[in-house]
Amino acid sequence: MAGEREKEIVRRLLERTPQTFAGEMGLDLSKNTPMPLFLWLVAANLFSARISADQALRAAKALKDAGLTTADHMAEATWKERVIILNRNGYARFDEKTSRFLQDMADHCLADYGGDLRKLREAAGRDPAEERRRLKAFKGIGDVGVDIFFREVQVVWDELYPFADKRALRAAQALRLGEDAEALAKLVERADYPRLLTALLRADLDGKIDEIGAG
Repeated sequence: MAGEREKEIVRRLLERTPQTFAGEMGLDLSKNTPMPLFLWLVAANLFSARISADQALRAAKALKDAGLTTADHMAEATWKERVIILNRNGYARFDEKTSRFLQDMADHCLADYGGDLRKLREAAGRDPAEERRRLKAFKGIGDVGVDIFFREVQVVWDELYPFADKRALRAAQALRLGEDAEALAKLVERADYPRLLTALLRADLDGKIDEIGAG
């Protein structure tokens, strides 16, 4: 059971992070429907690049706002259309390569899963290791990208819970909140767990770990 110190640090973390990254994109992953799942995989691709989280989030939102919300819509867009969207929204260094990745991702999702990542889950037998292997078959998605995808999808893909990526765990350890995902998951309700991980990541990115820990 969490002590008063841990409860206070978790309160501070959640207070400064009202939404997950998917939430900031307006995606409700708890619906477990094709559109938010595909767009979150697109976002995982963008967040994997050597670019700030805020720039990646801006680019992901721009793709969504442009209507490239499903594998079908992404595949139908031209390479140049995607490049322009990415270039205008903080992704200039990676726009051309990423546009190709997004085409490949959409084509692969359509060819293998009919545009529905729930079918990937079922094809993997709901086994996290097999889900990871299949997700890494998408161009631009490596282990970091899978970790990003898992971090928020675990709210609805039960077999993943509790999951924590290395960076969130490093931040948690620095704040003495626990050494593993199981320990972190005990600190909040399940629905808030992805937000806690996002809060830890945000605190690390913002250089606020010491400040939050000191209070």
